[in-house]
Amino acid sequence: MAGASLLALLDDIAVLMDDVSVMTKVAARKTAGVLGDDLAVNAEKVTGVAADRELPVVYAVFKGSLLNKAMLVPAAIVIAAFAGWLITPLLIAGGLFLCFEGFEKVWHSVGHSEQELHEEQEALRTQLEDPATDPLKLEKKRIRGAVRTDFILSAEIIVITLGIVGEASLLVRASVLSVIAIAMTLGVYGLVAVLVKIDDLGLYWLQSEHQGVRGQVPRTLGRGLLFLAPRLMRALTVLGTAAMFLVGGGILVHGIPLLHHLSEDVLHWAVMFIADNAWVQVVTPQLFAALTGLLAGGVVLTVVSTGQRLFTRAS
Repeated sequence: MAGASLLALLDDIAVLMDDVSVMTKVAARKTAGVLGDDLAVNAEKVTGVAADRELPVVYAVFKGSLLNKAMLVPAAIVIAAFAGWLITPLLIAGGLFLCFEGFEKVWHSVGHSEQELHEEQEALRTQLEDPATDPLKLEKKRIRGAVRTDFILSAEIIVITLGIVGEASLLVRASVLSVIAIAMTLGVYGLVAVLVKIDDLGLYWLQSEHQGVRGQVPRTLGRGLLFLAPRLMRALTVLGTAAMFLVGGGILVHGIPLLHHLSEDVLHWAVMFIADNAWVQVVTPQLFAALTGLLAGGVVLTVVSTGQRLFTRAS
């Protein structure tokens, strides 16, 4: 009897772990857009920090991120247990925020010339080189700002994950939320640490004093890394922004019945007028989600900008 009970317990644990594994994979895929944006934002926050302070700053923000998720995960579990009806509205709100943030980045990039962006970077460099600037104070300010930004991005990750595990048991919900929170934090800040040190590694290799092949190989690799680093950051920003429209738009399409039915109609028309193959059936919903995210972001940005102008005039 004891042996049978133990086997039953092991079977239950295996089923539970299988559920956790499946839901964690789905949640990780759904939160990819936020991950890309999180990487780009946090790597940008470290820009301008002294080279020997980059990793300590990343570590400080990492600890703040863990604290954020330590507050958000229990809150999400409570919401799922006692106010499950809030999950869909929270998901839609998170999706709208993703679309808004993505559209704001696109608008800022389109609405500002290269000269203006260069002037912003020069202003930051001038501030850092000013003897009156307290580096420690500026560093703490950047860390606080990065932790605040991380709280919003972490909330998006938790809400998206909650939408996937909302109907699961309490233990599965807690397990998946915890795994995603820890994995995303380690993944994001581990990659940020690598990204901010790529140029330092390239510079170190470029300065190799060895002669012959022993010196030529690291110098070539160093030049390659110095060439790659800024382009990698720009590519990450572009891909992260695109993923925000895909993920945010996808949340809106699945959460709003009208958009969901329209998406199905668009897929039906695409199959009818273009082709009935796997490529069309996969790409069409993604394009519809991305377009929905782009339009939603534009609408939200217009509403927010109008509200800010009205508030400014009123005050």
